[in-house]
Amino acid sequence: MSTANETTTGDDTIPVKNEQKQQAEDTLRCPNCGATSFEHDDSQGEMYCRDCGTIVEDKSIDTSKEWRAFDSGEKSKKSRSGSAFTYTKSDRGFKTRIGHSGELNKVSGDKRGKYYRMRKWDRRKESKERGLDKALTELQKMVSQLGLPDSVYEEAARLVEKAKKQDLIKGRGIEKTVAGVLFLVARNQEVPRTLEELAEAAGVKKRDLGKTYRYVARELEMDIQPAMPEHFIPRYGQKLGLSGKKQGQARRLIEKAREKGVLAGRSPKSIVAAVFYIVGKENPDITQKRIAEVVGVTEVTVRKNYSDILDEVDVDL
Repeated sequence: MSTANETTTGDDTIPVKNEQKQQAEDTLRCPNCGATSFEHDDSQGEMYCRDCGTIVEDKSIDTSKEWRAFDSGEKSKKSRSGSAFTYTKSDRGFKTRIGHSGELNKVSGDKRGKYYRMRKWDRRKESKERGLDKALTELQKMVSQLGLPDSVYEEAARLVEKAKKQDLIKGRGIEKTVAGVLFLVARNQEVPRTLEELAEAAGVKKRDLGKTYRYVARELEMDIQPAMPEHFIPRYGQKLGLSGKKQGQARRLIEKAREKGVLAGRSPKSIVAAVFYIVGKENPDITQKRIAEVVGVTEVTVRKNYSDILDEVDVDL
């Protein structure tokens, strides 16, 4: 709500205090009559003296909208602020692209060649930018293949760009470096993927990927968070069709096993497979074989860890 000390121009402009406005206008005087009272003509982009009509400023920038809206819904649809900042593109999402082929076919023939040449030069990039583009393309493929969330994608893209600037990719290959970064970010954001999964998505050897992600972590000064069994529960639990209640029981069972020291020296996936078998024994579809196939362990591993947990932990479901 405007007060007596404020004035507004238009429907959604920010109120300006009269004292500030008057102070700004007092710094300018008409070169013809010396008056300090001026009027703005937005249609012409001019400011003129109210006393003698002398134009004291022209070619001012029109910051108003170029469209009209007659209700709040239409205003919301038409308002815009440009593309969002993102690390997933080499130009951070700021670069303007010159038309597609279909759009250029609509212009006259004499201008079409000019636009095609402009688009050709616009697409030319330096070698560093081309290398980053290739790395980000590989990252996008892996994120899509592994079903990782956008938060992991954005952070991994930022670190891939940082790795490219520090020449960490040189001599190690784009696929291995990108996969190493993605492995670290996914683990730190508690949506881990195994080295086997990353190696398969990148088409590299697991051993080489293990060396690369440790090197990347050291050079980028990243902490390597341990993979916790709880982080695998939502992903594999959904694939097995376990309800939220059963997944909660699995979490509590893992916590009890941790207190008893049962988790020491065991892989997170083997623990998850074992607790899934314990909480899902009443379901005839949750068999050792199916759990082993979904989680990616052997049936022997499921039985061994299942037996060890039952020996140490009081299971009360």
